[in-house]
Amino acid sequence: MIQTLTSSDFIDAFHSYKRYEQFGYEALNIIFEYLEECDPNWKLDVIAICCDYSHDSADGIAGLYDIDISDCDDDEKAETVRDWLSEHTTLVGETSTGFVYVSSF
Repeated sequence: MIQTLTSSDFIDAFHSYKRYEQFGYEALNIIFEYLEECDPNWKLDVIAICCDYSHDSADGIAGLYDIDISDCDDDEKAETVRDWLSEHTTLVGETSTGFVYVSSF
């Protein structure tokens, strides 16, 4: 059976799996739009999405991937991390608190 999902259905699935907090509303909408754009026939797999995508702040990503942002102001931090993500993985989008990116690289 094929079921067409809305962004609300998508977000509800993350609530059902108790995985909503891994991304939050804004990031989940970005992931939903990205998946819809890349492959309109994708299949929902909440756990796979949790493994393949991440949402974090510029500081969190810099710490995780050892990106030197020690001499950067906030705007430079975001730009440095944005550039690093664009070079090393797929930058899916940006939220008001950070970046959504493919983390399974």
